[in-house]
Amino acid sequence: MEKQPADRAQKAPSFKQMELEDITSKISKLDKWRAIFSSQGLENNRPVRKTIQDTYKEGEENEEKPKTSRSKKHGTFPGSVLYSIPRELIISSDLGGQPITIEMAMELRKILFGNTFQTFNYEWKKSFFKFREAFSNLAYSLEAEKGGTRAIQMVVQSHIIKHLLFTKDGQEHSSFKSLSEISHKQQERALAASLADIIWTTGAMKKAIVCLITNESYFSESPNYKTDNFTEKLHLFEFVEKDKMEEFLCAHIHCFKDEGSHGVILFLYSVLFSRKILRVHHDLDHTTAHLLHFCLGNYTVRQAVLNLILTGRASPHVFNGDQILEEQKLEQELHGVLTRSDVGYLHWSRDEMEQHKLPQVGSMLKTPKYPIWLCNINGMYSVLFGTNTSLLCDWKMEHIFDLYFYSGQLSQTKTVHLTVDTHSHLWEGRFKAEEGDHEKKFPSLEMTVRTKWEGAAINWNGTVPFF
Repeated sequence: MEKQPADRAQKAPSFKQMELEDITSKISKLDKWRAIFSSQGLENNRPVRKTIQDTYKEGEENEEKPKTSRSKKHGTFPGSVLYSIPRELIISSDLGGQPITIEMAMELRKILFGNTFQTFNYEWKKSFFKFREAFSNLAYSLEAEKGGTRAIQMVVQSHIIKHLLFTKDGQEHSSFKSLSEISHKQQERALAASLADIIWTTGAMKKAIVCLITNESYFSESPNYKTDNFTEKLHLFEFVEKDKMEEFLCAHIHCFKDEGSHGVILFLYSVLFSRKILRVHHDLDHTTAHLLHFCLGNYTVRQAVLNLILTGRASPHVFNGDQILEEQKLEQELHGVLTRSDVGYLHWSRDEMEQHKLPQVGSMLKTPKYPIWLCNINGMYSVLFGTNTSLLCDWKMEHIFDLYFYSGQLSQTKTVHLTVDTHSHLWEGRFKAEEGDHEKKFPSLEMTVRTKWEGAAINWNGTVPFF
């Protein structure tokens, strides 16, 4: 008799023993997904943290397994269908706002993927805005994993730096040291303020939309639309005052910064709805049909997404203004950047340099309003920043000055401190004295800085040069 409970426990199906292959191959309707989730306790009141960790682990295990016919068709793996959002990150539909419609969801899918059947993969769903430890060397910084969401996280990172150094509480300037004195609450406020800044700018500083997830689906799967179990639950909150929106974001910041929140996707949705999908289409040109690119098993953002977050306009190119391209006796208009933004952009790639395809970033992005730049270095996104706003408006400040670099990688334990000297000509002397391709002999970070300050000598102040 004493062994019976143990026997029953051994026979009871566990979370990992679910028949995933059978589920993913035979079930396609949303009501059946709900039944599966409910039967496994993914929508009951079990401890939230355990549910999320179990789901992550299940997804990671299945990522290594051969994909079923269904997963090949939709570009996902079986573990992704079990991704559950914790109840504490789901708001009540009585809070206000308006529910998403299937027409809105279809337009959202088309502008992102080019069709209504592709959905975000596991990496995107698990991405959120996570700070490093408070009151540490990197208290101001976000963790950004390698992958498709990193670019968006690092643009938000650049706005967090802007807020903490230059715009917090109406102050004009803070020291670099202040970035290591950030509390947990200050991190949350900085994230809310940064998200508000970006979303408000994409709404032309007149009207903005914040997207959150409710506990009910507003439409089900159809022949023309594949559900993902969270886009169908979106509630859209409209604001005509930036302060009100920032207060709302502060109150619901956990919906963007907690594990399981789909925080990066919710932010991207908010940006797109604030800009309006039709206007985003007008921002694009013939070179860009949709915003995400599938490459090496993951979705990466195109330049139009970065420009939308940086400038409020989803222009596909980084040069100044719009240009006319004459191609096969046809004139095609290419859309570039029209105005200076708060945060700039720098680009360097050894591969593109060798192929003579390095994009010519215009002065609008190279000279932002604040000394902060999103950097695309060999396809990896990072942030370069200074603490002196005079650097961008007083040429005398550009003789010798300090810049700071953060890569977003967990391996970085402190901010890299660079000293830039634009008048010494030491770098040019080394270049003339050495044979071969000089651009291969210097770290890519240095070459990135020189796209803004040509010929500058750079002191790493004790850090071993990398990139």
